[in-house]
Amino acid sequence: MERPIIAITMGDPAGIGPEIIVKSFLDGALHDKCKPLVVGDAKTIENMVGKLGASLQVKAIQEVAKARFDPEIIDVFDLNNVDQDQLEMGKVSAMAGNAAFEAVKKTIELALEEEVDATVTSPINKESINLAGHHYAGHTEIYAEFTGTEKFAMLLVEQNLRVIHVTTHVPLRQACDLVKKDRVLDVIKLLHNACVQFGIEEPKIGVAGLNPHAGDGGLFGTEDDQEILPAVQEAKAEGFWVDGPVPPDTLFAKAVQGYYDGCVAMYHDQGHIPFKMVGFKWNNESKTMESVKGVNITLGLPIIRTSVDHGTAFEIAGQGIASEDALNLAIDYAIPMAQNRKKHDSSYSR
Repeated sequence: MERPIIAITMGDPAGIGPEIIVKSFLDGALHDKCKPLVVGDAKTIENMVGKLGASLQVKAIQEVAKARFDPEIIDVFDLNNVDQDQLEMGKVSAMAGNAAFEAVKKTIELALEEEVDATVTSPINKESINLAGHHYAGHTEIYAEFTGTEKFAMLLVEQNLRVIHVTTHVPLRQACDLVKKDRVLDVIKLLHNACVQFGIEEPKIGVAGLNPHAGDGGLFGTEDDQEILPAVQEAKAEGFWVDGPVPPDTLFAKAVQGYYDGCVAMYHDQGHIPFKMVGFKWNNESKTMESVKGVNITLGLPIIRTSVDHGTAFEIAGQGIASEDALNLAIDYAIPMAQNRKKHDSSYSR
């Protein structure tokens, strides 16, 4: 099948985004799988190539059609929006936040215009983009606004664990109030459809409880019985294989072992903690993160968006020790999703 064009955002230029991008391009297999295009500041990427001593050229372009997709070249859709004299690695700044935001926005536009087949995002710093005047909680909310999407959710994928979230970047007290039957049901359906797209014909979905012991019959809260259980029952009535609400301390342990094909988490940390325990590997001898794996996929959008599920890692930015594993995985997930969409969408054209 034709290699899809994958647009990769630069991320925050003061973080590890440019570094992991260059390291990903150093993998000779990248161009065998897709046509990669970086969206961001060409000079930032060029400087990182120099810091890493990489034998790659950077080609700044203003049109996707001008990209060469040569393994020796990093094609950059150049926004020319980073002042290299002001850029400080590992530091929060409005300039870096604005550059990261503009890269995301341009990438969304290219995908909506069908100039690219899928998008992959490198990490941004929420403080920096807000300091620049762009008031969003994260990538997911930016994508939702600029694609006009109302029903969307965050899906995390690593090995056997696939976790979708009912709520994400809101205070914990507010998250509890947002756990409502209709939202839980929508998220169950988004997860089911995603698993099918991954090639799982009849996915088994486990739904986490909100309260300890999933409320224990109302002893520890009523949300599980009044909001989550009715959503599970309706999903079953519609023909989905769903189990829940299941106490989270049991649900995720079973999911990691392969019992569930996907899990529904009620709030951010409930889903992220087990996910990162699977994907993040700390080396206690070297005192470094040996590997950072895991993919973040936004479901419900009219375009494809996958992402690394780690931050800008300001504490190691510019040191040349960041792992590109998560970025490579995000690209690897974006490729078949783009190919499947292109294959089944008869209206697709470019």
